[in-house]
Amino acid sequence: MTSRRLDRRLYELDFEERFTTIDASRWLPHYLPHWTTPDRSGARFDLTHDGLRLRIDADQPPWREADGQLRVSNLQSGSWSGPAGSPRGQHRHVPGLRVVSAGPEQRLHLPHHGLVEARLRAQPDPTLMLAFWLIGFEADSPYDSGEICVVELFGDSIGPGSSQLSTGIKAHHDPRLVDDMARVPWPVNATDWHTYAAEWTPEHVRFFVDDQHVRTVSQSIDYPMQLMLDLFEFRPDGPAARGRYPKIGEVGTVRSYRLGGPAP
Repeated sequence: MTSRRLDRRLYELDFEERFTTIDASRWLPHYLPHWTTPDRSGARFDLTHDGLRLRIDADQPPWREADGQLRVSNLQSGSWSGPAGSPRGQHRHVPGLRVVSAGPEQRLHLPHHGLVEARLRAQPDPTLMLAFWLIGFEADSPYDSGEICVVELFGDSIGPGSSQLSTGIKAHHDPRLVDDMARVPWPVNATDWHTYAAEWTPEHVRFFVDDQHVRTVSQSIDYPMQLMLDLFEFRPDGPAARGRYPKIGEVGTVRSYRLGGPAP
């Protein structure tokens, strides 16, 4: 019988981030910078006594003009693309993309199986999503493009008694995978601090909140993946009420473990 609680005894801590600073050897403070310009991809953030506070400001430009009013503040642990004008780059989220800002290949932290977790606190703003996920690096193959979505916290789906947690796997351009996402109601208030984790083995991916098992996806991904921490704002096009700025999403600690501990 599979345990309903997360067991860390099989793992060794490989990476821990408490965000006393933004270490350039660990994090790139841009969101998929190859598809846009640096002024649009650059993260807005503060470092506080709790850790990282991702921020969307009133004057923040859209991430990519072709994607409408989407604004993003993101940190990622790797980056790769082809040359400017080419269609080769990470996370081809829509057809017809071309590289705008080519940059150096950066393999900062790319786990390959193990356990990843982040301590997060979201805001109940219907225009926001706070997320922790992994994407394939893709430099070795354009098919190495799957995603492990540890959690997406949509501001219109969190509340004092229960929150909807979006978790699972997205195939994107990987023909070996199938999309398997679910929005799971869970008895937590996501505006409080909680730890969201994914146990990534060669056979499956299991998802946890505060070490409690939420769901299992019975497929896996067998290539290096980078960490993504982001706050999205889906801003209305018109002058509709958008709430107060800055809008924030908080990240306390991020940890990554590799297989290697003693058997339980």
